[in-house]
Amino acid sequence: MSSRKLQPKPGVMDIEIYVPGKSSAPAGVRLHKLSSNETPLGSSPAAQEAIAALAGKLELYPDGSAAELKQAIAETHGLNAENLICGNGSDELLSLIGSAYLQPGDEVVFTEHGFLMYRIVALSNSAVPVTVHESDERADVDAILAAVTDKTRLVFLANPNNPTGTYLPIDEVRRLHAGLPASALLVLDAAYAEYVRRNDYESGMELAASADNVIVTRTFSKIHGLAALRIGWAYASREIIQTLERVRGPFNVNALAIAAGAAAIRDRAHVDRSIAHNDKWLAWLTAEFEKLGLRVTPSVGNFILIHFPDATGKSAREADAFLTQRGLILRAVTGYGFPNALRMSIGLEESNRAVVDALKTFLAGAGD
Repeated sequence: MSSRKLQPKPGVMDIEIYVPGKSSAPAGVRLHKLSSNETPLGSSPAAQEAIAALAGKLELYPDGSAAELKQAIAETHGLNAENLICGNGSDELLSLIGSAYLQPGDEVVFTEHGFLMYRIVALSNSAVPVTVHESDERADVDAILAAVTDKTRLVFLANPNNPTGTYLPIDEVRRLHAGLPASALLVLDAAYAEYVRRNDYESGMELAASADNVIVTRTFSKIHGLAALRIGWAYASREIIQTLERVRGPFNVNALAIAAGAAAIRDRAHVDRSIAHNDKWLAWLTAEFEKLGLRVTPSVGNFILIHFPDATGKSAREADAFLTQRGLILRAVTGYGFPNALRMSIGLEESNRAVVDALKTFLAGAGD
């Protein structure tokens, strides 16, 4: 019998463990959590009622096909339910894509400031992560295409991107797809699609409906306010969906998530309120931070990336510590390639104004 020590497969130990945004404040200080891009308006009352209705049935397994949730998604977005798959957050769906399509040595292409999960998907499947430079904190189609080889199997594009908040117009997305070989799958991660108010933006559903190598992933964690339940979904050709169904675990979406998700996506009034709130405060915060001499990456999401130019004489690390002492919790983004920036989720009015006032004090050199 071999005495060789058990080892993980190649790539796994190269993964840096994902660290979520901070979620606590110093003792005795009121918490304003603005680190995880959660909606400040909470979830739909209809979703909460749907969960309450199931409180006495927790001993029962959920519907393994999540048919109720798929039907609600299909009705809301005008899609064919047979082209949908649901998951335990869109993170699980990204992992399933990697499990289904990646072999050791395959290449996975994504941009330098893209979601950290893309690298994890590659390395956990012994594939090779290929990072592409962005232009002005925005994905560059030509750079992505230049990085594609005959070993490329997955191309991840977060659109809009987190943490920058920038996006590619649909014409650019179509140009990217047109330049890819049929052997490469374009994964359009549209977690923040509902917030975008640009005429040249589309999440990619029409492209996925007409192409054999495109999949669009979406989430209920952002505008629908169901992050605690972990619900994601994806839309693609029947062939891709059937492939992913084979590697999906049974009952991967729980019963509370199915019921709440179906109710939430049908509550258009709640979604509209969230969009209106975000539009107002995204513009206000951007203007206020720029007045302070800070640089803000133009964002179409529910968050903004705040940079601390050398001229301010202050660093993002110092600002983070200053804000944290006041219960204002933003997201350090060094892991995303921005050592001198903080990402702020759009919060309620009180939180938004408090961050602006605190940074005004910090930059003036007063306080701590």
